Amino acid sequence: MTLIAVLATLAVGDRMRRGIFDSWQSARPRDLSATDVRVVMIDDRSIEMVGPWQWPRYYMARLTEELANRKAKVIAFDILFPERDRVRPDIFVSLYPELSPAAVAEVRSLEPMDRLFGEVIGASPVVLAHAGVAEAPADQPALFDAPVTGKMPPAVERWPAELAAIPELDDVAQGHGLINGKPDVDGVVRSLPLVMLVGGKPRPGFAAEIARNALGAESIAVAPSAVRIGGQAVPVDRHGRMRFHFGNFPSDKIISAAEVLGNSKRLKADEFAGKTVLVGLSAEGTSDIAATPLSAEEYGPLIQAQAVDAIMTGGWLNRPAWVEGLEWALGALLALFALGCAALGRTGRILLALAFVALPIASWLAFANAALLFDPARPMLVGAGAIAGVAMGLFAVARVERERLREALVQERVMAAEADGELQAARAIQLGMVPPRARLKNLDPRIDLDALLEPAKSIGGDYYDAMKIGEDQIGFAVADVTGKGVPAALFMAMSKALTSAALSRMEADPATMAAAINLELLKDNSEAMGVAILLGILDLKSGEARMVCAGHEDPLRVSAEGKAERIALDGGPPLCVADYDYPLETVTLQKGEILLLVTDGVTEAQNAEGGLFGRDRISREGVLRGQSATAIVDSIRDRVRSFEEGEEATDDLTVMALRYVG
Repeated sequence: MTLIAVLATLAVGDRMRRGIFDSWQSARPRDLSATDVRVVMIDDRSIEMVGPWQWPRYYMARLTEELANRKAKVIAFDILFPERDRVRPDIFVSLYPELSPAAVAEVRSLEPMDRLFGEVIGASPVVLAHAGVAEAPADQPALFDAPVTGKMPPAVERWPAELAAIPELDDVAQGHGLINGKPDVDGVVRSLPLVMLVGGKPRPGFAAEIARNALGAESIAVAPSAVRIGGQAVPVDRHGRMRFHFGNFPSDKIISAAEVLGNSKRLKADEFAGKTVLVGLSAEGTSDIAATPLSAEEYGPLIQAQAVDAIMTGGWLNRPAWVEGLEWALGALLALFALGCAALGRTGRILLALAFVALPIASWLAFANAALLFDPARPMLVGAGAIAGVAMGLFAVARVERERLREALVQERVMAAEADGELQAARAIQLGMVPPRARLKNLDPRIDLDALLEPAKSIGGDYYDAMKIGEDQIGFAVADVTGKGVPAALFMAMSKALTSAALSRMEADPATMAAAINLELLKDNSEAMGVAILLGILDLKSGEARMVCAGHEDPLRVSAEGKAERIALDGGPPLCVADYDYPLETVTLQKGEILLLVTDGVTEAQNAEGGLFGRDRISREGVLRGQSATAIVDSIRDRVRSFEEGEEATDDLTVMALRYVG
């Protein structure tokens, strides 16, 4: 079981771990109210003011110039500019062929807005977004080497090529970063790459490059487990990704581009002074949306903004390699402790339970106080597997011991019975109390009924009964008395007499019968025996069988095709155990259907290997199809004896079949 738990941990551990860590973030989101990052959104209001996206580069230049004039420390565009301006002079004149040559010449002489936008970018602290792609445009010039040094993480994200902005913009920008950031397998973004490889060369992630410029660092120093930007050593996983603690980005730190372009009076004079500003899209039909641990839908620029803030303020989450080793070690300790609990007793079990409670608490405290991601599910699963294995082992040992004691008791009583004639007396009592099979066949032409009882060598207390009640009803019962030998047989005789008397009372229903029998048996039961019984009345007109089950095997309904299905009854404890209000339960037989009742001498019959006959073998492969009641009970008896392979039966075998003819 421990091995199964380990395999389960490896198979579903990531999914469980993500759920746990997401719940911690939901319970305690990061406070971003004091962030120095601002997000300027090109939203629906901006589109209404300027026009549909993509905007002419004139407005992008104006937006950049406004932010620079307001002393923004870094202006980062979470927007790709791989194409030239769509409102260029040459495109304009091609749309109006009726222009005069002089007008065409004048328009063509106008400066392209890409060049103007490039001049503004060159004079401003701008970081442009690039993207890792499978293939870059053929006319894209070679790119500058990025300021990234050191040894890359072993499984860092790799791209064959890089999509850059047009040269007029790219060549004059202060920095460039890749905006690629695949979500986890469940579609949720929990981390972003700080470094990647493009064509074998190191490149910074978008958030890392923004933070580098904001912190005034010359370069990004990379190690397999950390990325150093300025004075910040940010832990990364083997893919070079930073896990960060999400929060709800403050709405007052999100500004519409319309307010910036329109010099809105609502903007504070120092709103952007010394701040890092991300420019992104949120207008309908243009926005970049992803899921996070806190939200099913979040704008991509806000995720990048949170990543930048995490780098600059230490808002990351850490899961170093030693934590995983600690989780496995704790799982192994729990497994060993579970193995020792059998010897430690109640105190050990209490300590083990406390350990299971302590692990989630420790995970939460590590998250809340140290930003450390410790997975409590892994050691708990391994420990639970060990506990299950110990429980199964103890159960197997207990069963072997129980069988040994049971066999010893059976042998002891058999020897005593053979010595003083108890065996013969008990068998005579038991067989003399049940009605002959020949009489059962002639109860009524509307029912085909037969039953048999074969006592075990060690006499028990099985019995059955069936009789005609009035003109249209058949009463029936199958029971098993606990215990062995003459005491059980005598107790069976008393129970049988009470059952027959109850069945003969035509005005009583099975629930009333069971209550009356139980009351009589409870009066004087010095041997503390019990009676497992299934008692019923079958209406020969309608096929309705009203039944009461007191600790007995559930009956089977066998269709005309020989397919058997269990009739699950609520029932109650065996008779003579407690004063209990047994429920009356009903099933209606169709013509040709069979109600089959067996005692545990059938279902618990054992072969030489200790295997049980069970319930499924009673009607396997349609062997009961089209048979009479007599053929059915004989067939079940023969198959049980064949299954036992000559082993001595340890319990009585009783079978009753009622085929409704109608």
